[in-house]
Amino acid sequence: MERKSRFSQWLRRPRSGAGGGTGTGAASEAAREELLLAAAAAGFPLAPAAHPSGYGCSCERIGCPTPGRHPVSFAWQTLATTDAEKVTAWLRGQPEANFVTATGIAHDVLDVPAEAGRQALERLRKAGVETGPVATVAPDRMLFFTATRGTPDDEDEWWPCELDCHPETMDEHPGLRWHCRGSYVLLPPSRLPEDAGVAWLQGPERPLPDPLTLLEALTDACAQYAGGRPDHEAAWPIGR
Repeated sequence: MERKSRFSQWLRRPRSGAGGGTGTGAASEAAREELLLAAAAAGFPLAPAAHPSGYGCSCERIGCPTPGRHPVSFAWQTLATTDAEKVTAWLRGQPEANFVTATGIAHDVLDVPAEAGRQALERLRKAGVETGPVATVAPDRMLFFTATRGTPDDEDEWWPCELDCHPETMDEHPGLRWHCRGSYVLLPPSRLPEDAGVAWLQGPERPLPDPLTLLEALTDACAQYAGGRPDHEAAWPIGR
């Protein structure tokens, strides 16, 4: 309860930048650390990610296609952890790093265009549906964190994220992306190029909803969103 109260207070603090308080200074660094440790305490497995550097990415890859949006290590799935000591060591040792959370372990993420997400969120709230943690990825995406569709105890219920969305092919799916096993999303507060960033709209202290309770509203909103875009930008169908 105390952690939830502190988290809610942090969300109400005025802060600069789209990244949700990722500026320099002892106060902002302490707030960033508290926010990421709160996510780990909520059961979100964390791993360090690259961050914007100059006009490119801290990975120093020439022409990096996803600057500041990818894990530091290829072993990110193995490294991802909720251990507070390990996360704190990363935070102190890599103070500029963004962080990703591995999906399909403790949670999945339904990733939609921001306009569609806002519309669906309003509809779900009016219907009294618990929407759980929600983050914004400025300027154009919204992330709905949900319970995962599988666990190690029911391995047959899992399937690879490539059937839905993989980080390397995200641009091919402008509509709904279902991040599950084998994928990841950036966690707030993460910084992106051009003063963009990732911030919590509703924090990780909220219980994770069943993804199916959100899916109809999100797919309907994505269909409406796609209807107002050129055919080549239409939302990716998720029929199963």
